Amino acid sequence: MRPSSQALKHKLPHDTEREFGGTLGAVCIPVFLPLTVLFLICVSRSPEAGVLQWPPPLPSKDQLWDPVAPTVLLGWMTLHSLLYFTPLGKVSEGLVLRDGSRLKYPINGFHALCISGVLLMLLLGLGAPMGYLFELLVPLAVCAIAVSFLFSVYLYIRSFWAPSHALALGGNTGNPLYDFFIGRELNPRIGSFDLKYFCELRPGLIGWVVINLGMLMKEVELRGSPSLAMILVNSFQLLYVADALWNEEAVLTTMDIVHDGFGFMLVFGDLAWVPFTYGLQAAFLVVHPQTLTSLKAAAIVALNGAGYYIFRKSNSQKNQFRRDPSHPSVARLETIATATGKRLLVSGWWGFVRHPNYLGDLLMALAWSLPCGFSHLLPYFYVIYFTVLLIHREDRDERQCKAKYGPAWDTYCRRVPYRIFPYIY
Repeated sequence: MRPSSQALKHKLPHDTEREFGGTLGAVCIPVFLPLTVLFLICVSRSPEAGVLQWPPPLPSKDQLWDPVAPTVLLGWMTLHSLLYFTPLGKVSEGLVLRDGSRLKYPINGFHALCISGVLLMLLLGLGAPMGYLFELLVPLAVCAIAVSFLFSVYLYIRSFWAPSHALALGGNTGNPLYDFFIGRELNPRIGSFDLKYFCELRPGLIGWVVINLGMLMKEVELRGSPSLAMILVNSFQLLYVADALWNEEAVLTTMDIVHDGFGFMLVFGDLAWVPFTYGLQAAFLVVHPQTLTSLKAAAIVALNGAGYYIFRKSNSQKNQFRRDPSHPSVARLETIATATGKRLLVSGWWGFVRHPNYLGDLLMALAWSLPCGFSHLLPYFYVIYFTVLLIHREDRDERQCKAKYGPAWDTYCRRVPYRIFPYIY
């Protein structure tokens, strides 16, 4: 039987211990983050591109709506819903759930990226005006924000029909504002269609690189050819997205899938925040072209390459250790035993800092911004935001690992004192 709401409340932390500022954060974030998305897009398209300019470059009513935008957005979501069911790639099982079951997931996101790429090339060959995405940025963002709210309402309502073991431990507090924001149900599904897993890496992430391509084509319309800066931004971010989808199976062990409920926080992040703020550099370059020397370009490529190497090697080492600790590539690494029966890596990449993957992520983030020069702060929004995000996420990781591993985690922290940045933090 489903336990009473009062019994569930006793298992959950008080409001002061909740994530993202508790109820206050759950009220403010859904208001201010959508406004932030629209503000950043408008700033990136303005001649001044000043994040502190006053009054800010607010869009007119006509700029907020274009009937093409909802058609494009819903068509894109429908396409990737269909690609989710294509019999390509393998099917993997997630981690064991509280009821002892394991869900199955199709690992075909990279195939969806490739098919999307082929379709886009066909559209370009047929003369489709991909550069029009630049004019559609604000209406598309408005539609994505609206879909995020409507989808979150649906998820919140349907969660009351989910069994208690299917609810996220941190998302069933009894506070409707907080639960709507953080997400009540852990893995909401319609049949075999996993809504959270689908949104995590499909429409928003692939949509990000499609928007980037639209910005590149807009630059071609304006100047005859893409700049080196625009090519670097597109290439770096395409590599990042392709890597995430090539290693899609690894997402099944991440905090988003394993721990967090599926509510407004993740829905908005997946469908609106990622595609419309992670690629601000490309939109900025359309209006503010930059010239790069070969030496500067080589240095930026080297920085991105170093970041990618650290990011991929550390993640691969962690994932291999989780799948098979006896594998030759990880069998000789030093570990610490824990009371849970699992072991913690204290050598290799994970003996360098506690989160080497975050370090690689931040180096890449910086490389994405550098092609935009130093005359404006806006292109560096992503690396600043991402630094704050990863430090916050690292703090969440620390608290969860401390609770899970106890004294073994204290030993690990003494062995590996730096969290992300060697000798700094």
